[in-house]
Amino acid sequence: MVTIISHKQSHNKDGKEFNSLVLQGGVEAVQSKETNRFYLTARRATISSTFDADTCKSLIGTKLPGTIEKVKSEPYDYTIESTGESITLDYSWDYNPNKLSMEETVNEMAEIFA
Repeated sequence: MVTIISHKQSHNKDGKEFNSLVLQGGVEAVQSKETNRFYLTARRATISSTFDADTCKSLIGTKLPGTIEKVKSEPYDYTIESTGESITLDYSWDYNPNKLSMEETVNEMAEIFA
């Protein structure tokens, strides 16, 4: 399950404005490679929409089925906002509406056997 947490306005290569929705997955624990300590985070992805800004704002808090997955991509440069450090990444995070989380799978199975 993912949640719409925000929206952002962008422009396509022709200069036309469009709105995207920012999706966030559930909380997960990740272990730091540097300190070996765990921290909590949530995956985020952005998806284009045909909605105007007011509709996008009204959708904040809406939950959608699916997950946010790590997808291999061509390498690209990314600047970490908090440090200003530039790094090269070869993946992105994409929304997959067809893949169910473990919780959704359990809930579906419970409904089938209820």
